[in-house]
Amino acid sequence: MPLPSTDEIIDDIGFFDDWEERYQYIIDLGKALPGLPEEACTEDKLVPGCQSQVWLITEQQDGKLQFRVDSDAIIVQGLLALVMAAYNNKTPQDILDFDIDAYFNELDLERHISPTRGNGLRAIVTKIRKTAEQAH
Repeated sequence: MPLPSTDEIIDDIGFFDDWEERYQYIIDLGKALPGLPEEACTEDKLVPGCQSQVWLITEQQDGKLQFRVDSDAIIVQGLLALVMAAYNNKTPQDILDFDIDAYFNELDLERHISPTRGNGLRAIVTKIRKTAEQAH
């Protein structure tokens, strides 16, 4: 099942009355990600700055960047799904042009995750943006 678009995610999140339901939605999004085989979860694929382990693999095809991600924490897997909705299968320029701060603000996300999770989320975004800058 493909991930919904960022606009769909924003709309979906708005349907839930409380953050417990929103967390469950985010976790369910994470479960939709295919994950990585164990042998792909190597030290060189780890994203530094994350509290949980997060692995990121990048490929470029037809001018677009594809990301495959995995985490050892279910809520982080859900946060990765939010990031993948914004960045996966986009051109480097699309990635650089996307206002991730506005997206996170629209989700009201960073007020509801721990500071260490927020730092990890920023580390993932930074890594993807640097990859897009290099591919640009």
